[in-house]
Amino acid sequence: MEYTLNAPAEIDPWTPLYTAQRRVIACATVIEEMLPFLPSDVPHEILDFGLHLIPEKLKQALQAKIDQASPGCEVLLLGYGLCSMAVVGLQARTAHVVIPRTDDCIAIFLGSCDAYKVQSRKEPGTYYLTKGWLEAGDTPFTEHKQLVEKYGEARAQRMTRLMLKNYRRLAFINTGQYEIESYREQARKIAAEFDLNFEELDGSPALVKKMVFGPWDDEFIVLEPGQTMRYENFVLKGPTR
Repeated sequence: MEYTLNAPAEIDPWTPLYTAQRRVIACATVIEEMLPFLPSDVPHEILDFGLHLIPEKLKQALQAKIDQASPGCEVLLLGYGLCSMAVVGLQARTAHVVIPRTDDCIAIFLGSCDAYKVQSRKEPGTYYLTKGWLEAGDTPFTEHKQLVEKYGEARAQRMTRLMLKNYRRLAFINTGQYEIESYREQARKIAAEFDLNFEELDGSPALVKKMVFGPWDDEFIVLEPGQTMRYENFVLKGPTR
C-alpha cells in the first residue's frame, strides 16, 4: 500500500489498517493515557521510562521489541515522540510503524502538536509534569533530594536552581484519566519551593485516540514495512517516502 501525492483528498489510504492486527509499544508514562482506549484485542509492551536517560539504550530496546513483535502483527503503534533522536533509525521489516510526529510526549498529553505550540509560545520556559513523570522520578526535583544528601541543602539549592535557570513556569498536565489530587499538590509544592509559577493545564486524549483508531493525518508518521525512521520524517509533513 502506498501513500501517493496524487491520491484524492477524501481517500484515507490507511483506513484498512485501523482495524488490522495491531500492537502497542509505549513508554511507561504514555501507556497510562492509552490503556483506557485500547481495544481488548490490542496487546501492549511497556518500556521503562529510565531508558530516556541514554537515548542509544532506548533505541536498542525499542528495536529489540519491534523485531520481536512485528512478525505477529500488521501495525506497531509506538507511544513515543522523537525523544532525543532515540527513534531515528528504527525499522520494522514486516509491519507498518505509526508514531506521533512530536518531539516528545508533551504533545501527546496535551492532545495535539498545535496545543503544545500554543503553550510553548505562551511561556517557552516551562517545565512540564504529569502523574507519570512524578512517579518515574526522573526530574531535577527528584535529583535535588539526592543533591541535598550529598552536598547539603544550601549547595543543593544553588545547583538545582542553576539547572532551572531558564524555567519560569511549572505546568502540571491534568489528562483526566485518573485521580490526580495528590500529584497536583506535589507539583504545587515543587513550584513553590523553586519559585516557579504554577499552572494546571487541561490535557486531552485526542492524539492518543487518533493513534489507536485513526485518522493518521499529518500529526503522525506512518512507515510501511522495511522503511526506516528518519529525522526528516519529524520535520517534513506528508508522505514518509
